[in-house]
Amino acid sequence: MKKIIILFILISFSVNAQETKDYSKQVATLDSTIETLYSVISGDKGVERDWGLFRYLFHKDAKLIPTGKNKEGKHMARYMTPDDYIKSSGKWLFENGFHEVEMSRQTQTFGNITQVFSTYESFKNKDDKKPFMRGINSIQLMNDGERWWVINIYWMQESKENPIPEAYLPEN
Repeated sequence: MKKIIILFILISFSVNAQETKDYSKQVATLDSTIETLYSVISGDKGVERDWGLFRYLFHKDAKLIPTGKNKEGKHMARYMTPDDYIKSSGKWLFENGFHEVEMSRQTQTFGNITQVFSTYESFKNKDDKKPFMRGINSIQLMNDGERWWVINIYWMQESKENPIPEAYLPEN
C-alpha cells in the first residue's frame, strides 16, 4: 500500500510539474512565436520533440492544414488538430530527423490579427547543405493582449509544377 501511495504522489508531482512549465517567453512576440514554431518540430533523428510546448503555441480551435494532390491528382486539404499532427507526424520526425528552417517571411497585420507567409526549407539533419523539401507556411495568428496564438497553419510544398515564386524567396 505504501508503494502505491508513493507512486501516486510521484505521478501527481510529475503532472503538476509539467503543467507549471512557463512557456510565456516563447509566445511574447510574433518573432518568438514563429521561431518557437519552427524550433519545436525540428530535431535530429532520435531527438524527442517538446509536444507540450507545441500544443501551447496553438489556440484551442487551431488547425494545421497541409495541401497537396491525392492519388487521383486532385488538389486537397487535410485538417488536423495539433494532437492529430503529433499522432500522424511525431513518430516520423523522431525516426528520420527533421529541421524546418525559415528562409523568408512576409507579414501583414490588422489590429490583433496577423497573416505570415513563411517560406521554409526542410533538412533531415541540421548539418545538411541541400534541403529535401521547400514550401510556404501560411500562418494566421492572434494576439489576445497577453500573448500570440497560432490560429491556423496552412501549407504547401514546392513542386516542379509549382515552384516557389521569387517574391517569397530571400533577397540576394
